[in-house]
Amino acid sequence: MGECPPWRMARRNTLRLIGAIGFGGILGPVFLLFGLRIASAASVSLLLNMELVATALLGWLVFRDHLGPRAWAGVAGTALAAMLLTFGEGSAGALAGALVFAACICWGLDNHFTALIDGIRPTQSTFWKGLTAGAVNLTIATVADPGAVPWTTTTAAVLVGALSYGASIALYIASAQSLGATRGQMLFASAPFFGVVLSAVFLREPITAGQVIAAAVLVVALAVLFSDRHEHAHAHEALAHDHMHRHDDGHHTHTHPGLPASTRHAHWHEHEPIVHAHPHWPDLHHRHGHRSAMHGAKPSE
Repeated sequence: MGECPPWRMARRNTLRLIGAIGFGGILGPVFLLFGLRIASAASVSLLLNMELVATALLGWLVFRDHLGPRAWAGVAGTALAAMLLTFGEGSAGALAGALVFAACICWGLDNHFTALIDGIRPTQSTFWKGLTAGAVNLTIATVADPGAVPWTTTTAAVLVGALSYGASIALYIASAQSLGATRGQMLFASAPFFGVVLSAVFLREPITAGQVIAAAVLVVALAVLFSDRHEHAHAHEALAHDHMHRHDDGHHTHTHPGLPASTRHAHWHEHEPIVHAHPHWPDLHHRHGHRSAMHGAKPSE
């Protein structure tokens, strides 16, 4: 296979960004808000754990995000930890459950589309996702219930979102591009545990035995997950793109005088076709199938 032309890569990245914005930034929140209208926030929080499951299943079925047995055990353990953390919050009705599950599927698609964008840097992806999805959702809210939220409150919410949610999404994208969407999402699933610690420190809320058990399960699950790396012969076609990388990973052989090989940096660069074997995760360079003896010495995208 020949090198992917720049126009084709630009089209792929544009479609992936549109998919991420449409599913993750617009449809997902709308499904969630409709679910919240007919069920309590506490009960919905338990159902939101399905985002990790949806991300893992979509990765396995559609996006070539390879998971070995230990990785699947890590997914199960992370989901269990999240369920333990929200245990006892009550249950939502069937319709609310279906709406929240639809939102989780949308966010699973968003996770994978975002992880595959390799011509746009994480900060740029976050900017366009936040700008487009935020504008659409704000318009929907204004039309549906004009004047319900004061503009002062909206402005404050935008500032908080830019500093916290925006930064977290940019960091998640960088992680997903290096580890794969499912592994990135598993790490992202640790966020509620940081919330528990911060609430204990700043709000003096007690830490319960259930929360401690859930945290221990999460630590074990993540340890199992990151012990799962596989190695086989695989082929890469010629490729040119822009993403974070370092020069000691066997893929980025170009040099920069005076720059240590272990330094992470980003710029436009080209890859020559190569066939090799080494331990790897499903990052931007390793989204290939795993069906043949050489795992399809079929070039990866």
